[in-house]
Amino acid sequence: MLKRYIKMIMNSRVYDVAQKTPLEEAGRLSVRLENRVWMKREDLQSVYSFKLRGAYNRMSSLSAEQRTQGVVAASAGNHAQGVALAAQKLGVKALIVMPRTTPSIKVAAVRDYGVRIKLSGDAYDEAYTWAAKYAEEKAMTFIHPYDDPLVIAGQGTVGLEILQQHEDDIEAIFVPVGGGGLIAGIAAAVKSLRPEIKVIGVEPDEASCMYEALKRGRRVTLKQVGIFADGVAVRQAGKEPYRIARQHVDDMVLVSTDEICAAMKDIFDECRAVVEPAGALAIAGIKKYVEQTGIKGKSLVAINSGANINFDRLRHVSERAEIGERREALLAVTIPEKPGSFKKFCRAIGKRGITEFNYRFSDASNAHVFAGVQLQGGDEERLELLETLQGQGYPVEDLTDSELAKLHIRHMVGGRVPGLKDELLFRFQFPERPGALLNFLLSMGNRWNISLFHYRNHGADYGRVLVGIQVPSGSRGDFRKSLDKLGYAYWEETDCTAYNLFLGAG
Repeated sequence: MLKRYIKMIMNSRVYDVAQKTPLEEAGRLSVRLENRVWMKREDLQSVYSFKLRGAYNRMSSLSAEQRTQGVVAASAGNHAQGVALAAQKLGVKALIVMPRTTPSIKVAAVRDYGVRIKLSGDAYDEAYTWAAKYAEEKAMTFIHPYDDPLVIAGQGTVGLEILQQHEDDIEAIFVPVGGGGLIAGIAAAVKSLRPEIKVIGVEPDEASCMYEALKRGRRVTLKQVGIFADGVAVRQAGKEPYRIARQHVDDMVLVSTDEICAAMKDIFDECRAVVEPAGALAIAGIKKYVEQTGIKGKSLVAINSGANINFDRLRHVSERAEIGERREALLAVTIPEKPGSFKKFCRAIGKRGITEFNYRFSDASNAHVFAGVQLQGGDEERLELLETLQGQGYPVEDLTDSELAKLHIRHMVGGRVPGLKDELLFRFQFPERPGALLNFLLSMGNRWNISLFHYRNHGADYGRVLVGIQVPSGSRGDFRKSLDKLGYAYWEETDCTAYNLFLGAG
């Protein structure tokens, strides 16, 4: 298998459109991590992503008849731009099918290449289904984003370039993983020529399809995936990428949203580049791997895979980066409701900076404070702070890793309603497009009273809503049926500590 792939990779026609991107040392990270960290700058490609390599290599192999018939592709972003550029360069007519939730900046970028665009469905899977059916009906060639040998070979040229650019020892190459095309290509190239080099995949912990597949020994379909790193938000790894990964990928690392945000900031600090969340996965993976293994003095390579990010999303990234770096703790602290309590509490925190301090009167005896505290010593200092506060008699809850607290509670402190009955709390995720919020509200119906509602646009493809609903115990079975019928991803948070301290009935 490797012999076939290395030949395909070496013969790939990618440089008609792709450049040989630089391999740059990340000096600050190298010092911090006590290893030499290198970044393969695929974010510098003309479409700001490695995806043009595989798309062009696949399309350059089309027969004259296939070029005349045209191609179809389904994508929410980077693959779409790669196919569109290849179509323009090769003079092939193309239809790009994109979910209706695709941000306008990505739609415009694809349209600039002169291809037709069809918006279909609210997610990639729906767009893919429509595109595949249309391609079959019209006898057009479907260009798969990752499950195609020629696409994999095109992506494999990234690995070949790394070996040419860094002839000294390399401990490991860290690769972002979605469907698996990039890591399959890099693994095929690296294991053919330098089998001693580890190839390590990195996935978000909320979209871990390849990790689960390798763990279970078979491909799995995730019930749902998180969409923060939308470039790798794939429910099932590709069949051919999985086959290659099973034999030639050495390890997988899972990272959180906060760790991805911290890595995006690291990359910005290194080279003033703003990558997309998926583009920062490899750096996040290196940091996690070094922490877990304790390795020192090794050369570690990260693939900065793309830079197609909506500007609005940077607000969310900046909020989470410090937590991801473990330089901020979020705490819920109960203090006495009497003069001087705040001063005493601040003294307990010491000389640490306060990043956030939210409070509203709740009752005559106790006050609940939502505080963000700067840290210099990471988790060790956070645990020390918790111990200090508890030792001084403060009831304290650590909310640093609470998704509910970070997405909603920190913006809503002060919403308690004493005596409120039968309130249940849910987080929802729904496709973000014009009218989506109104449609969501209409779909909730009028049977149950909405007692709390918080929505904040995060510049992502999906909206996030926090809803409190008064549901008497006798109708909760009907209510849960209505939620399932609604069809949106949801999580119940009624028992969450943060909710009960700051928003619940008390």
